[in-house]
Amino acid sequence: MLNVVRSIVFNVLFYLSTALWLIIALPTFFLPYRAILEVAKAWGRTNLVLLRVAGIDYEVRGRNKIPSGPLIVAAKHQSAWETFALLPLFDNPVFIVKRELQWIPIFGWLMIKGRMVPVDRGARSQALNAMTERARVELARGRQLIIFPEGTRRPAGAEPRYKYGVAHLYAAEGVPCVPIALNSGLFWPRRSIRRVPGTVLVEVLDPIQPGLDKDVFFKQLQHEIESATARLIAEAKSVN
Repeated sequence: MLNVVRSIVFNVLFYLSTALWLIIALPTFFLPYRAILEVAKAWGRTNLVLLRVAGIDYEVRGRNKIPSGPLIVAAKHQSAWETFALLPLFDNPVFIVKRELQWIPIFGWLMIKGRMVPVDRGARSQALNAMTERARVELARGRQLIIFPEGTRRPAGAEPRYKYGVAHLYAAEGVPCVPIALNSGLFWPRRSIRRVPGTVLVEVLDPIQPGLDKDVFFKQLQHEIESATARLIAEAKSVN
């Protein structure tokens, strides 16, 4: 019962905080795009503090493996947690997002202001080409392009379903790819208001340098993320 109460309190605080940060972000419409990124990072840090209400902490391993400059960040996606918690890890982050998210009033407009890279998932090859071109523009600015290779949230321990778009980006852009494994789905289950006390583990893996064959890269990326993710899930379960 206590965990249910703590979950409800956190959810209320989370949405109130998000509304407040959206208001704070409004003046950034008239500033360079980096201004909204700094607000977004502050929002992410605030959420990480608020999660302590639900008994959830986090640990990031391997921060020193993140190279400076432009790169692709391929992260496991199990919950909403990583959509804000990864922001403070990077200097100039940019997410690849569903185009529909940019239609949300204020929130979506701020995503446009932050130069997020939209994907029209119904357009297939045209969408892939458009995403690649936009990604190239943002990488030329020295940004860190964050992509969830499975395209959507997958429960912790679920069979992986990686999409080939990440390999296309890797081959086309010629920058390192940093894989990220995590176990957030154990503590922030998808499609649930329940929050489970514990420590979210995040591991930044060794960068994959450009130049590999697309198929080789794709298999290596999936193997490294899934192996590390399985290890982080097992570690968390052994503690709880």
